[in-house]
Amino acid sequence: MMSAGLASVGTDYGMIAVRADSPWQDLPSFMAAMEKDPANIVIGAGASIGSQDWMKAALMAQKAHVDPHKMRYVAFEGGGEPVTALLGNHVQAVSGDLSEMVPYLQGNKIRVLAVFSSERLPGALANVPTAKEQGYDLVWPIIRGFYVGPKVSDADYQWWVEEFNKLQQTEEFKKQRELRGLFEFNLSGEALDAYVKKQVNDYREQAKAFGLAK
Repeated sequence: MMSAGLASVGTDYGMIAVRADSPWQDLPSFMAAMEKDPANIVIGAGASIGSQDWMKAALMAQKAHVDPHKMRYVAFEGGGEPVTALLGNHVQAVSGDLSEMVPYLQGNKIRVLAVFSSERLPGALANVPTAKEQGYDLVWPIIRGFYVGPKVSDADYQWWVEEFNKLQQTEEFKKQRELRGLFEFNLSGEALDAYVKKQVNDYREQAKAFGLAK
């Protein structure tokens, strides 16, 4: 068999965050400021141009009628450095993954303007609005999971799929998922493989649209 998706363990979501004392209280005010003067907003992230973090920022810029290649974007090493830069007022916003931001939300120093999920998330993040409900159709899940290589037999693949299907329903699995800042997203086998292939194709098309791929 070819390499294939085996089972998801959960999903993370993209988000945009600012300092708690930022003048932008919500996503529309941030987008309006970006449209008015994109040179005045520096967006920090933990990955380079063409990465998922850049793509999320580029999609926001596009929706603010700003050329993504003209937005001010600074790439850092890893997810912690842009947060440090944000707290030091060296960047005005951070484009990243929600799981990276959750540890910083307890001190009331950072405000997440929007999470890029289709619906509001549960628990402590229930008060964080989605981009979609604020008028911007931007959904960006980051699926975490397991995959198998081409040397795995069909029979072994199916065995592992069935085992993960059972595991996903256990309380210990749910506990470990929550500890890692992930949200429920249960897919396995052919369904997961098809989902991932569609996501990769969509990502490739977006990269082409931004002139990053042919």
